[in-house]
Amino acid sequence: MTSNERARIDFPARVGVWWASETWSIIDAQQVARDIEELGYGSLFIPEVAGKECLTQSAAFLSATDRLVVGTGIANIHVRLPSAAESGARTLTALHPGRFVLGLGVSHAPLVEHAMGGSYAKPLATMRGYLERMAALPEQIEPGVGRPVRLLAALGPKMIELSGELADGAHPYLVTPEQTATTRSILGPDKWIVSEQAVVVGGSQEQQLQYAHQHLDVYSGLPNYRNSWLRQGYDESDLVRGGSDRLARGIVGLGSVEDAAAKVSAHLDAGADHVVVQVLGDNPMADPRPALRELAAVLNPASA
Repeated sequence: MTSNERARIDFPARVGVWWASETWSIIDAQQVARDIEELGYGSLFIPEVAGKECLTQSAAFLSATDRLVVGTGIANIHVRLPSAAESGARTLTALHPGRFVLGLGVSHAPLVEHAMGGSYAKPLATMRGYLERMAALPEQIEPGVGRPVRLLAALGPKMIELSGELADGAHPYLVTPEQTATTRSILGPDKWIVSEQAVVVGGSQEQQLQYAHQHLDVYSGLPNYRNSWLRQGYDESDLVRGGSDRLARGIVGLGSVEDAAAKVSAHLDAGADHVVVQVLGDNPMADPRPALRELAAVLNPASA
């Protein structure tokens, strides 16, 4: 692959889904993935926090669907050796060409140090070293596959630059369309940007704000996201636990289903190649399909 060639991702649509299925049985979660594909969405991106292992889940979702792109949003680099991440991604790519995206992230100090008992220091250098060790895996591991597509959870300018230098683009999370535009300006036209957009569909204004604040609660205590929001134009008054109303409305698509769809489209207009929609509800693992059906009727993801 030359520097001017874009890595292959065969998204069947420009809008996909971001969903945490960790408390679901994998059989039931596979059915959700099939329904997401049937609704016309082009991808399913899944997290990796403290529950299920994301490469195993990815294999299950890929095998259960025909066209859906499956991505990790993100695979925590502190969970597995670089050689395991690279070899696992090569195997999934060999089995499902163009349909697997390895999203990688440095995670957060509280999770790595307290929940995992690891060490968290110099995230940029840590990520660079990890990517370099991935690239050193011999070519005879899944021969002929080449380097799997990898995106970085990149929020700050230096990590965004690294996502263009040693990866195939960025997977921004909890960002405004303006930040997507900033990411595009740094990466240029030949790298992938897959932006996440949280939305609330239905309910009163009060309930929608409640879901948005509930969603932002944990993130508002993490330095990586706090610093990202400050760079995006928010200030310390917005960084209260759960975020201010201004932050909630800026980061989460609230209002009518048309308003939510417009928020998704704004990222595409700002330079995202693909947007993954995260439906907010009573809990992060709630069934996203009712809201996704309503959103699909307005957004028509297959033609977005």
